[in-house]
Amino acid sequence: MHNLFSTISDNRISTLICRLRILLPAVCLFICCMLNSSCADTTPINNHPRNLNANVSYKRYFRDLNRKHLRSAKSIGIKPLKTRKEAKALRNKLIKIKTNENYLLDSLTHSIPYLVPEADRLLTDLGQNFLDSLKNKGLNPNRLIVTSVLRTEEDIKRLRKTNINASSESAHAYGTTFDVSWCRFNKIDFDGKRPFQSVHKDTLKMVLAEVLRDLRKDDRCYIKYEVKQGCFHITARQQ
Repeated sequence: MHNLFSTISDNRISTLICRLRILLPAVCLFICCMLNSSCADTTPINNHPRNLNANVSYKRYFRDLNRKHLRSAKSIGIKPLKTRKEAKALRNKLIKIKTNENYLLDSLTHSIPYLVPEADRLLTDLGQNFLDSLKNKGLNPNRLIVTSVLRTEEDIKRLRKTNINASSESAHAYGTTFDVSWCRFNKIDFDGKRPFQSVHKDTLKMVLAEVLRDLRKDDRCYIKYEVKQGCFHITARQQ
């Protein structure tokens, strides 16, 4: 009888040992994963600024008057729309824009997200060039914020009720013009694992101004620096 119990106990011990041998690699793998996770590098990715130009005169570089914007807008743009519904009927002439990897579309209150092809290409190039310039200058990524796009006659009337400085004849009415904020930017938070250190908004504004200056030198656009509205008012030119 004693031998029988001894045999049963030995069998149980053998079975237990076999199971432990099977489970041990999985347990070790789990412990290693936990250790790696707890030791993951979560320190911020710092900026390493270089080649920054602090001598940027925004008012001097970007002072294209409204008549220049209007002349270009009337040349390559659509006819002004009375209502927002009319924009949907111009799908062959207008491109509907949306937030993407190059820029963030703000909550538009007095405009709708449509541009003519020339202005759409300009905005895309602006967003890409801005990100590339940040990278080349050792700065962490931020997207542009587009604050205003195409305005209908209804939009302009509503805007003028709250903003007396808004022009009754705006280049925004032709689908050629958009506004980009110089006081707000869309920070990219992570690279997938580590957080990005913030970039000061004044530095971002300076880099944006350099990119815009280059586009203007290439005759891609007209630009007006808007102080009270906190934006660059940009109109595409015919290429």
